[in-house]
Amino acid sequence: MENAPFLHQPVLLEEVLAWLDPRPGQVLLDGTVGGGGHSAALLERIGPDGFLYGLDQDPAALEAATERLSKVSDRFKLIRSNFAKLGTLDLPPLDGILLDIGVSSPQLDQGSRGFSFQQAGPLDMRMDPDAPATAAELLATLSETELARIFYEYGEERHGRRVARAIVQDRKEKPYTDTLTFAEFLKRVIPRDPSGIHSATRVFQALRIAVNDELGVLTRVLPAAIASLKPGGKLAVISFHSLEDRIVKHFFRDAAKGCICPGRQPMCTCGKLPSVEVLTGKPVTASASELDCNPRSRSAKLRVARRLPES
Repeated sequence: MENAPFLHQPVLLEEVLAWLDPRPGQVLLDGTVGGGGHSAALLERIGPDGFLYGLDQDPAALEAATERLSKVSDRFKLIRSNFAKLGTLDLPPLDGILLDIGVSSPQLDQGSRGFSFQQAGPLDMRMDPDAPATAAELLATLSETELARIFYEYGEERHGRRVARAIVQDRKEKPYTDTLTFAEFLKRVIPRDPSGIHSATRVFQALRIAVNDELGVLTRVLPAAIASLKPGGKLAVISFHSLEDRIVKHFFRDAAKGCICPGRQPMCTCGKLPSVEVLTGKPVTASASELDCNPRSRSAKLRVARRLPES
């Protein structure tokens, strides 16, 4: 891995601060600490009597965040962990949780991480360098059917079957192990998109999601996050594409509804009560000024819910 600094510009920072409204003395969790941009701002707001926990599975991110947060306060603890394991961690009840889903700018910008089709590097894509399977290994071992499913479901790539078929036909003689070679292959297989989007965009996204089980861990963390909050505590989730946002939207909607009895049933018998109040009717998006400064914020969507008091 390159020795480049782990610099990350936090998206929707002012919006996160406004909706989470961190206050002195609170205990908060940044479940995706990254380079520490959001965490530093939260740590400043909770003051000398508050405490911040931070999770990340990337050692480079934790190292950078530790350095950044140490300049603000010593009232924090960073833990190397995937946020999907939140429910297994010994944390106190929390006043607020932030989850910033997806890959960070430093991971995209370092060719050795293999996330970008615009830089030379191995087809890796692991957010946790110790995770078992790289993108190259998935391309070399998964069946044509499974590859097509991943490309279509995770990347919304309508030519997924064609790509999967070509990979399986070619991989015995020419396994794909580096980013640029695979990107050139995708340019040959996928017809040019009228919108100008690069032919590799959706397939690279799909592989990244599959390698890191991003949708699975998001689905698992949401109920654990609500359970980790104090009554009145808030959960803020920033997502970057429609698949993630849909999971968050539906989870918040169902948790706010409570009852899961069939609609034709005249009265509730399940006894399930609402557990959250959804605070953002529509997702919060980046301001024009932020879009000018950070184009990567254009796809960011923030949704926030508050845990209801115990009934």
